Amino acid sequence: MRFPTPLVPARLVRRYKRFLADVVLEGSGREVTAHCPNPGAMLGLDASGMRIWLEPNDDPRKKLKYGWRLAELEGGHLAGIDTGVPNRVVREALEARQVPGLGAYETVQAEVKYGQKSRVDFLLSGGEHAAVYVEVKNAHLRRDGDLAEFPDCVTARGARHLDELADMVAAGHRAVMLYLVQRTDCARFSLARDLDPGYGVAFDRARDAGVEVMVFGTHITTEAVTLGPEMPFHG
Repeated sequence: MRFPTPLVPARLVRRYKRFLADVVLEGSGREVTAHCPNPGAMLGLDASGMRIWLEPNDDPRKKLKYGWRLAELEGGHLAGIDTGVPNRVVREALEARQVPGLGAYETVQAEVKYGQKSRVDFLLSGGEHAAVYVEVKNAHLRRDGDLAEFPDCVTARGARHLDELADMVAAGHRAVMLYLVQRTDCARFSLARDLDPGYGVAFDRARDAGVEVMVFGTHITTEAVTLGPEMPFHG
C-alpha cells in the first residue's frame, strides 16, 4: 500500500481527544493540528517531541489538512499508527495471492455482513476450498524486547469478533484471526492479557473452537507499507 501523497516530517507536541494531535512541521516550524486515525491507547507511540510523519491533503471537505501516518522509533525503525492501513495492506496481499495459507481463493470480498450485526473484514471464496472468514487486527504495542502485543487497551469489540469467528467455525466454515504488526522493530507476537483479560479469554475460546491464528510483520517506509514475513505467536 503506497501513500497517495508524499509524507512530511514533524515533531509531536501532544495527542489529545484520541483523534487529534498538535504537531510542529519540520522546516517551517509551523504548528498545526493533525488527524490521528487511531482510537487506541498508542502506548509508547505518542510521546511529546518524537519525530512523526504526516500525509498532507488539499481536500476542501476536510478541516484538518494533515493526517498522522508513522512514528519514528529508535534505531531507524518505524511504526504505523493508522489503524485503517492494515486492512488495505492485507487486501492488496490477498488479491495478489501473497498471503501464505490464503492464496488459493479467487474472490476477495470486504466488509461482508455476518454474526450479530457485524461485518467480517474479508470473506474469501472460489477455487477448490471452502470459504474462509478473515478478521484483521492492527498490532503496534511493544513493551519487551522484540515482542509485539495486542491489544493496547480494553476492546470489547475485538472480543466479540473472536466469538463471531468461532460461530463461523461451529457452522462448518473456516475462520482466521490475522494480526498485522505495524512496526519494524518486532519479531515475535503475543497477547497483552494483562491489559485486557477479557480479550485473552475470548481468544482462548475461539482458538479452542478451531479459529486459526496468523501473524505477519510489515515492511514500512515513508513511501509505503506492505506485508512482511510471518511472525511466531507466543500464546
